Amino acid sequence: MPELPDIEAYLTALRPRVVGYPLEDIRLGNAFVLRSVEPPLPLLYGRKLIGLSRLGKRLVFELESEHFLVVHLMIAGRFRWRDDAKAKLPARVGVAAFDFPSGTLILTEAGTKRRASLFAVSSRDALLEFDRGGVEPLDADLERFTSVLRKERHTLKRSLTDPRLFSGIGNAYSDEILFAARLSPMALSTSLDEGELKRLHLATRSVLSAWVKALCDEASRGFPEKVSAFRPGMAVHGRYREPCLVCASAIQRVAYADNEMNYCARCQNEGRLLKDRSLSRLLKEDWPKRIEELEDTRPNLAPKPRGRTS
Repeated sequence: MPELPDIEAYLTALRPRVVGYPLEDIRLGNAFVLRSVEPPLPLLYGRKLIGLSRLGKRLVFELESEHFLVVHLMIAGRFRWRDDAKAKLPARVGVAAFDFPSGTLILTEAGTKRRASLFAVSSRDALLEFDRGGVEPLDADLERFTSVLRKERHTLKRSLTDPRLFSGIGNAYSDEILFAARLSPMALSTSLDEGELKRLHLATRSVLSAWVKALCDEASRGFPEKVSAFRPGMAVHGRYREPCLVCASAIQRVAYADNEMNYCARCQNEGRLLKDRSLSRLLKEDWPKRIEELEDTRPNLAPKPRGRTS
């Protein structure tokens, strides 16, 4: 799922291409992507696009006269840009096309599940309904960050990815933040001492800032066609079984639902392994407790890595 740095990269690439131009048409390749009825889309045609912004993990297209389009890419939604006017929607994956005099912005979604959404909104007050309430992590000072983190008792992984607490952080960058902070993803948000809180706050700001800069620099040189949750420069996310960049231990994984959590047992959890929800249940008492045990028995215990998906 595109997160804060990825959305900022899209905005960087889109602003010079569409801001200041009128929206001529929206063509739907899949009617399910449109989740609103009022205002009708034709009411927006001909209105100039005057701004682009991010609201959590959503992109907001601001049109004249306080009309907005809100796009949530969800897990598999991505944007493509074509310089051609009214460029053809790709077969199977093309769900919407936004036509401008400068070219065509195409919304695609891989897979069979249609989760990406498009809403048309006719007032700024109505736009606020899409705000989940989370603070912007790059704007929060240590005091504000700590107050939000301690608001509810959850694991750090859950707290960082809760849009009601922090805006724009998802599965991938929460893994990177927790590794940089040297904290277990399963540590409780209310249990951190002052030093750990400072490390987490600093890691959140530094990791997100570094990736925003890197991805926006790329986007300024060309439209980001291959946005992925797995990037070569990441320290732990998507690097299951690969050596940790700090201690060389194999990166570990906890798989759940459609996501996975990656971490280094030595750097983040004093060598203790977190229980994998599938393999540890199968092995029960034979499941190793520490990374040293797993390294000794890896040929028998460790599953093969899953294929990476974007």
